[in-house]
Amino acid sequence: MTSTTRSPKLGFFTRLLEDAPAPLRYQYALEQIHRAEAVGFDSAWVAQHHFSAAEGGLPSPLVFLAHAAAQTSRIRLGTAIITLPMENGVRVAEDAAVTDALSGGRLEIGLGSGGNPKSFPAFGTSFDERREVFASNLAALKTLLAGQSLETGHALYPEPVGQSDGVGLVDRLWQATFSSGGSAAAGAAGDGLMLSRTQPRPQGNPGATLDEVQLPVIDAYLSNLPDGIEPRILASRTAVVADAESLPQLRALTEPALRSEADRLVGYDTSGLTFDELLVATDTYLGTPEQVSERLSNDRVLGQATDVSFQVHSVPATNETTLRSIELLATEVAPALGLALTTEQAV
Repeated sequence: MTSTTRSPKLGFFTRLLEDAPAPLRYQYALEQIHRAEAVGFDSAWVAQHHFSAAEGGLPSPLVFLAHAAAQTSRIRLGTAIITLPMENGVRVAEDAAVTDALSGGRLEIGLGSGGNPKSFPAFGTSFDERREVFASNLAALKTLLAGQSLETGHALYPEPVGQSDGVGLVDRLWQATFSSGGSAAAGAAGDGLMLSRTQPRPQGNPGATLDEVQLPVIDAYLSNLPDGIEPRILASRTAVVADAESLPQLRALTEPALRSEADRLVGYDTSGLTFDELLVATDTYLGTPEQVSERLSNDRVLGQATDVSFQVHSVPATNETTLRSIELLATEVAPALGLALTTEQAV
């Protein structure tokens, strides 16, 4: 079995959920990516959601990342995730190749089969068919990104950046999954593994910690990874770091927002929990740098991950709160946890 030994690289993830119109959401996300690059983050990731501003504000992540690439110079830019069954695999390959060329080879492509079941019919498919459509689209995407031709004889133009030296876009694909079966498939394919910030607990064991749930998923991934392929494991975590004087107000704003979605996140009734117990149950790391570092230090998944991406959701953070959290994650939390910064640009 392959194991991971390097310090995880630090990443930032946004679903673009600020209480603002779409253009301002996009501006905020760009400001946050700029700040993350400036303080030494290795990667920035954006989510894709369709039709609902309440779920997430970005239906076209590759369009946004092409714009972000023009305003940054170093930070890796990733999708977390593109819902591939709602896409055409050939068009994703073409858009990804152009975005990667514009970014100088900085694109990372996270993929998944899930999403809101109500959105699927608009794209000519159904939620029940998502796994089969995902597999078909993934096969076409991989063929083209590997520089090979489809059965129709068509090959990708532009040629994927880096393909000539063996570090092409096909080597920067990630698959998101909750299950050991899904992670085994990602490992067998040689793709990266993307783990969620939280997920429903097993029936009969609602008190299981997130690392208890996710470590078997990692084991299945590593067990199926081909020899000679380096593991890539991205662990997403909700972590909002605040100065002590601003924390009470942030906690007060967070409690009703988190209670409104907690049962959906963890899969059981959380109404009897105190707010601090709710933060633990939903894997929400909210506090001062010392408090967040202490809680995260007990997360055994971080010891297996190659990358860790922090997001502010489900905390109703303003842009200013998010920017400050990014700074504190880089300057105080990352050193405490041994997360790797890009030192030439870190503060």
